[in-house]
Amino acid sequence: MKLSVYHIAVLGLSLFSCSKVTEQTSSQPNILLILADDLGYSDIGCYGGDIETPNLDRLAENGLKFTRFYNTARCCPSRASLMTGLHPHQTGMGSTQGVQIGRPGYIGELNEQCVTIGEVLRPAGYASYVVGKWHLTHAQDGQNKSDWPLQRGFDRFFGTIYGAGSYFDPRMLYHGNKMTTSSPEGFYYTDAISDTASLYINKHFQNQKEQPFFMYLAYTAPHWPMHAKPKDIAKYKGRFDKGWDVLRKEKLERMKSLGLTDEEWDIVSDKSNSPKWEDSPQKDWEINRMEVYAAMVDCMDQGIGRVLQQLEDENQLENTLIFFLSDNGGCAETWGGPNPWAARYGPKVTRTGKVIDYSNDGSRMAGPPDTYFSYGPNWARYSNTPFLGNKSGTYEGGISSPFIVHWPNGLTAKAQLRHQVSGIIDILPTIMAASGAGYPKTYKGNKIYPLAGLNLLPTIQEDAELVRPYYYVEHIGNKAIISDNHWKLVQQGEKDWELYDHQKDRTETLNFATQKPLLKDSLARVWENWAQRNNVLPIDTVNALRRKK
Repeated sequence: MKLSVYHIAVLGLSLFSCSKVTEQTSSQPNILLILADDLGYSDIGCYGGDIETPNLDRLAENGLKFTRFYNTARCCPSRASLMTGLHPHQTGMGSTQGVQIGRPGYIGELNEQCVTIGEVLRPAGYASYVVGKWHLTHAQDGQNKSDWPLQRGFDRFFGTIYGAGSYFDPRMLYHGNKMTTSSPEGFYYTDAISDTASLYINKHFQNQKEQPFFMYLAYTAPHWPMHAKPKDIAKYKGRFDKGWDVLRKEKLERMKSLGLTDEEWDIVSDKSNSPKWEDSPQKDWEINRMEVYAAMVDCMDQGIGRVLQQLEDENQLENTLIFFLSDNGGCAETWGGPNPWAARYGPKVTRTGKVIDYSNDGSRMAGPPDTYFSYGPNWARYSNTPFLGNKSGTYEGGISSPFIVHWPNGLTAKAQLRHQVSGIIDILPTIMAASGAGYPKTYKGNKIYPLAGLNLLPTIQEDAELVRPYYYVEHIGNKAIISDNHWKLVQQGEKDWELYDHQKDRTETLNFATQKPLLKDSLARVWENWAQRNNVLPIDTVNALRRKK
């Protein structure tokens, strides 16, 4: 296989070592779990997007797409649920890794009452690998590694522990528990993630041919900063010149034709108060930001293609269960300009000594290493078409994820949709069902929470209904409960509860809270009971405890 400049310069083949096989069954599939970071519901081609993603489209064409799959609104909580099959507050990651208030749901890292996919699969005979972004511990500087991948059941790790950073020269890049010194000339993090994943697969089958593997392939793309390679940006020159209003309408038509958007939904009304494209004073800059975002997604898809090719080269694609999803909706955050967070905590200069520009105000174009910009709320709305809201919120735009399942040996259906309410807590139970792994009641002497998620295999293989009365979400005071009869109750911060009929209005334009007060109150009580059972605190309490620290 062809190795990138990073692997030639830093990794080397000698760093790979075998893990011990404790139990192995020939029928066990390999499992590849691919996570995108801040990708909107309809960004990729097979969900109606304008970005070219032929490799993800290929997986969908030969597999399944879910239309009502939910994340938990933000990076850390979604990753905690993904790794454990629990609600994030059960794992200690009720907010983010930076929030540590000494309460069970908010310790800022994985607790000892949960187990990861790696810890579950190891007794079942799997080798397990993490490549990319971890973001599940507040100890990001290496002083305490108890919640790092190798200490939480995984055999090998390459990537970053923290949440975001430069794609050209990420700080604190780790191989296992050891930090690498620097990134070589020509380094681009998305490529390094893809190429390392391919390398791990290649070396796995050279050393452990009969052992199945699990790989968590956790990209940082397309999370800010908007960094991309010039050749990838050039590919999208002119693609977004029409602006977000026209492009959103065109995307909606494609989504209708794909069966992703119901004709009955009101997709004209919009409560986001997004400005019209014609009123944008900086069109060239806005276009540039979306071109760079698209280039980042495109590069990720190219890398996924290389990983799939490696599986084919090893004659393993047919026996590999592949999942693809995003950790939250498109991101409306505008780090930079009037918000000093990124400039305060981010790097000050590039590897070559250039001062990094955090202005994010249109004075510089996005893309190069010495910029640190986001693509903003207007393009986030376009990414989340047709839904309201974005990352961190619990409207559909914040918590709806594309979800693709591909498994040639385990699927007879192809190019089909699945409309069951499902979510990120269901991944581990599904992996267990496919692998034959068991789930412990205790681990290392600690009592483990029972799984919160459901096994999706019957739904994947036979389109079976899921027995799930309610699906719950909470993040920083934003709440949602989705019932099995299509009603959703949602609350954003200090706003009143809102009630929507998702069968007729998943775009959340018609609020029934005043027309159906009994239903609203009933669902609110169900949500509150869930919150009390699962370590969820009122946001006012969380903020007060943070101020005391």
